[in-house]
Parts: sequence; C-alpha cells; structure tokens
Amino acid sequence: MKRNLVLATVAAAALIGGGTVAAYAGSGDDGASPRQSDVRVAGDRDDTQKDDDGGDRRDSRDDDRGDRDDDRDDRDEARSQAGRTGVTAADAIAAALERTPGTAVSAELDDDGSRVWEVTVVEGDGTEHDVRVSAGDGKVLSDRRDDDDDREGRADLAALKGASVDAREAADAAAAKGVVVEIDLDDDGPAVWKAETTKGEWNVGLKSGAVTPHHDDDRDDRDDD
Repeated sequence: MKRNLVLATVAAAALIGGGTVAAYAGSGDDGASPRQSDVRVAGDRDDTQKDDDGGDRRDSRDDDRGDRDDDRDDRDEARSQAGRTGVTAADAIAAALERTPGTAVSAELDDDGSRVWEVTVVEGDGTEHDVRVSAGDGKVLSDRRDDDDDREGRADLAALKGASVDAREAADAAAAKGVVVEIDLDDDGPAVWKAETTKGEWNVGLKSGAVTPHHDDDRDDRDDD
C-alpha cells in the first residue's frame, strides 16, 4: 500500500514537472529490496515525436535536393549531347519511319556518348520496333522488333487516336524551346507529347500543337482536355 502511494505521488510530480522521473519504492512491509520504476510522461513522448518529425522533414528536403541535382546533371548531359549532333529528333523520326512504317511514339538521344537516336515505332497491331538512328548522318543503324508484349503498343495507339500532331511534328514544335533531346507520348492523364529540350520540359498538344511548360503535378491546364 505504501509503495502504491509513493508511486502515485511520484507520477503526479512527474506530470507537473515533465520528463522522466525515477522512483524508488519499497514493496511494503515484507522487507523486500527496493526496485526502480520509470515513469514516462507525455512530455517525453511529445519530444520524441518532434524529433522524429524533424528528421523526416530533413530527409525529405535532402531527397528533393538530390532530385534537383540529378535533373541538373541530366540537363547538362543533354546540352553536351545536343551540341554534337547534326540530326534533330524530327529527322531521326522521319528516318525511322522510312525504314519501319508505323507510328512513332518516342525518340530519345542516347546520353552515353554514342551519338545515336533511339526511336520507338509501333505497327498497326501494336508490335513495337526499336530503331536506332545515327545522330551524325541520319542513317538507320538497326531495327529490332520487340516481341515481348504488344499491349503497351496498342495502348499508345489508342491514346493517339484522333490526334492531329504526330511525334515528328511535336518535335519540330518543341524545337522552338531549345534543342530537343527526347520526345515521348505521355498518357498519364490526358495524353500529350512530352518534350525534353536543353531549356526545360514541355508539353505539346496532340490536337493543337501548342507548346506549354510541363508540370509533373499539374495536368489541368492542357488544351486538349
């Protein structure tokens, strides 16, 4: 009984003063040795939660900073590659379609120094071809048919149904915003052409061909809704 009274008193004092209080209490009249009881109060829990929240926010800021650094590095590499190519994205798409008739859904300049455009062409049945075009002279270097799955190709064709602007025309339009190093069909929401240039990322409307800044988290300002 005495031990319970002591512990209750100590706990009340801890709640008033905050923090953790170590209390020593006997077991009563049986003569057993004292033992230590820790009383942890809300103040300690709040401090721990605050520390955790602060660490999470710092980690998030560090991740955002790392993403921005990666984007800057990619942009610098794109500028370097674009400065050494004489064949535009639109030229590469035209060359790929001459070799493999179909619908071009993307073209990307390799960033490994090989000076090669990789163009994806989709046939009417959804079969995809990866066509490599020299960024130096526009010659087709290879044409590899992708037999793994044609569902993605069919989805791209469905997204482009009714479009007035093809990949080559979109690349030409985006060239007004810098040298195009990648053009791709972005169908994560209302479909648009997404272009990466040496001056940023841009959307090109499938119907109007209008070029607007690309925002990952804002798709509401597209003119083709």
